[in-house]
Amino acid sequence: MPSPKLPAAVLFDLDGTLVDSEHYWMLSERKLAAEHNAQWNAEDGIALIGMSLYESSVIIGRKLGSALAPDEIIDRLTAVVIEQLKVALPWRPGARELLLTLREAGVKTALVTMSMRRMALAVSDAIDFDAFDVVVAGDDVVNGKPHPEAYLKAAELLGVAASDCVAFEDSVPGLASAEAAGTKVVGVPNFVQLEQREGRILWPTLEGITLQDLIQLFEQENR
Repeated sequence: MPSPKLPAAVLFDLDGTLVDSEHYWMLSERKLAAEHNAQWNAEDGIALIGMSLYESSVIIGRKLGSALAPDEIIDRLTAVVIEQLKVALPWRPGARELLLTLREAGVKTALVTMSMRRMALAVSDAIDFDAFDVVVAGDDVVNGKPHPEAYLKAAELLGVAASDCVAFEDSVPGLASAEAAGTKVVGVPNFVQLEQREGRILWPTLEGITLQDLIQLFEQENR
């Protein structure tokens, strides 16, 4: 039997998985809607979770009847979210502790998000320890989630096989992206329900997760 092993790297989605920033995105969407005298509700925001920002901005622009180009919508939304993150960085339960544990153990880590690089770096720079070896953001890839490009790129930049990585995700497109890349993906539901099906791993929280829990993911695979 293969000896127990830590993952070669752990790959974290940002919004809703590492930090509870979906509230900030919804706030930014409501503010933009108000500027257009248009309606925007929680269900509208939830429907966009996990999509690429470009795809989301097209949907938002269409619904609001906006004359803004998708890139302009992205810039407006991102600016609001970054301002909120400067006020408070709302960690998801257990996320900071797990990330710090991984860094102390020498495990490679990456941030893999469909948010813009400037927002991803704003979060990374706000963390009070060296959190990530690699950041792959929405403007670093051609194909957004659910396409596997972002996760495959993160693994390539880290110099590891995607199949030797663990990825944490909270959205349907994010799970599909990490699964298609061949990672050992763990879904941690937040705003949206994640479908339980054969071979899919869902954890209710990252709180209390240890290195041994990550080792066991690969032990189960080898049984």
